[in-house]
Amino acid sequence: MSFDQLQASLDQRRSDALYRQRALLQSPQQPEAVIDGQSYLAFSSNDYLGLANHPELIRAFQQAANEYGVGGGSSHLVSGHSVHHHALEEELAAFTGRKRALLFSNGYMANIGVINALLDKQDAVLHDRLNHASLLDAGLLCGARFQRYLHNDIGSLKQRLSRCETARRTLVVTDGVFSMDGDVADLPAICETAKAAKAWVMVDDAHGFGALGPTGGGCAEHFGLDTDHLPVLMGTLGKAFGTYGAFVAGDEALIETLIQHARSYIYTTSMPPAVAAATRVSLQLVIKEQWRREHLALLIDQFRKGCQQLGLELMDSPTPIQPILIGDSEKALQVSAALKAKGIWLTAIRPPTVPQGGARLRVTLTAAHTEAQVTQLLEALSEVAV
Repeated sequence: MSFDQLQASLDQRRSDALYRQRALLQSPQQPEAVIDGQSYLAFSSNDYLGLANHPELIRAFQQAANEYGVGGGSSHLVSGHSVHHHALEEELAAFTGRKRALLFSNGYMANIGVINALLDKQDAVLHDRLNHASLLDAGLLCGARFQRYLHNDIGSLKQRLSRCETARRTLVVTDGVFSMDGDVADLPAICETAKAAKAWVMVDDAHGFGALGPTGGGCAEHFGLDTDHLPVLMGTLGKAFGTYGAFVAGDEALIETLIQHARSYIYTTSMPPAVAAATRVSLQLVIKEQWRREHLALLIDQFRKGCQQLGLELMDSPTPIQPILIGDSEKALQVSAALKAKGIWLTAIRPPTVPQGGARLRVTLTAAHTEAQVTQLLEALSEVAV
């Protein structure tokens, strides 16, 4: 058996400046990182609140590992549902204002599990055109009639909803914060439009949860949307919460349906109990330490004003995700390399993660960054040909 065809495809990808390579992180998630043996000031982490290396989380993880071991050992439905898993679910439900929450091993599995548990070929699913790949994959796998509406376009959503009258169930799915653009979904309008059409709404709030809202409750809290308007809320724990995993929150019937039918929940080992224990501590810090979101907001404002002075083209984002649009993939790689030569780690994002002609530098700011570090980034950007 020969893999010559695969190699030819890989060679073409490299020629098109689309080849992906892994870098070796040799330090904790923090602004001053060691990558491939070199020290950099890093702006490519989703650790938005700077909690991934927090000593209280580390201490909680270590203590729980001493008490419960490392592995989950089994699925939640066999013997892997520990007291820390259960307590975290109850605390996440209370935090989000939902009746119940259900832990998943990661966001991809949560999205696959939820959409496939709720929908089949009798149903319809409508996606924002810029939704995360996991949402799109879930929509295609479930067998429901699949439609995509124009990005954050309520008129386009209404038009597509009008074609779903014969569906048993209709689910409108959107990111809360769009991971590559950093903009926020118009959730109030989406939810009202869906409700008028007797459709459900599911939001993937991976990048809003923890970072947005007065207490870090994400887009739902930011817009004040309850279960009646937003019945399916998914959030991840590996970004602003600094740990790992994901959850879905909603009413009793939703969570019980997922326990019975979500294959990516039923047929996988639970996350390590120590991760759940650390996340319980993280949740308290997210709520109590409002200064993290306040400091992050100041850094976002500083960065956007600095880029405006430099004449850089930013996308319309009020969130920690601040993409600098480059356009050409090869040029994006060149600018990223030039920044690395100046000690700045900033990753180039290229198709197919973003549309053709939409290559960009995806700047992510965190509460662990300082104003001086943002100034250093702006100075480096002023010296490279963006």
